[in-house]
Amino acid sequence: MKLVNSISEMQNIGLSAIVGGQKLAFVPTMGFFHDGHLSLMRWAKEHADEVVVSLYVNPAQFAPNEDLDSYPRDIERDMELARDIGVDHMFFPSTRDLYPAGFDTWVEVPGLSRTLCGRSRPQHFRGVSTIVCKLLNIVRPFMAVFGQKDRQQLLIIEKMVKELNIPVLIEGRPTCREADGLAMSSRNSYLSTEQRNLAPHIYQGLRIIKDEVLSGNTNPLKLEQNLKEYYLHNIPGSEIDYIKIVDANTLEQPDLAGKNSFMAVAVRLGRARLIDNIVLG
Repeated sequence: MKLVNSISEMQNIGLSAIVGGQKLAFVPTMGFFHDGHLSLMRWAKEHADEVVVSLYVNPAQFAPNEDLDSYPRDIERDMELARDIGVDHMFFPSTRDLYPAGFDTWVEVPGLSRTLCGRSRPQHFRGVSTIVCKLLNIVRPFMAVFGQKDRQQLLIIEKMVKELNIPVLIEGRPTCREADGLAMSSRNSYLSTEQRNLAPHIYQGLRIIKDEVLSGNTNPLKLEQNLKEYYLHNIPGSEIDYIKIVDANTLEQPDLAGKNSFMAVAVRLGRARLIDNIVLG
């Protein structure tokens, strides 16, 4: 596995792959790998000639009061895991190179960024869109692979790529879960033992709501209220950021839950802000 720090070197690797007719797949990450990250790398390895993984904790997507400084990091372990999978290139860009002095160019997809996570983290998706756009321009992959745990982020990236005519295929892969259903996340490491025991109710509640939809209850407001009551009862001490049923393409609230809609949630448990979603159709 080749370690790459230089933007120009990474660009040359990507351009050489294009000239040589090689398919380069890209998995952007913030590190502290779990099985969700690794599943994306394995899938990319199966569908491309070479795989690039970036490891960069992007300050532009963190608000001043968020966990940029304490975000979990273990670079040596990450490198070992990526090497074992067969990742070809590990890209470690620096903030100095990505956001040089005077940097003032941003990429935004405002319509899709205002709801769900965008309501409580208003600058978050500007930071995400900008760094993903920059990384795609640097790596020049034919495909970039993302998890579906954050469906809002995936929709924003798909729209950005389409409207900016970036020649890359965006591939969304299913959420990886622990045995008890908790969506894998680097921030799960923040949970205490008690909080970790409560956290699986986030997904269990979503599954209950999906069963309600399949049984004929398609009123979005009623379903959202039912899930709120479930969380208040089963996850004491938590703080609900949002519970929303949205259209799978526009993120607007549909008249009826079901086909082409999903339910998304964000719940705070101690230091951890955990997101999840479930397709209702």
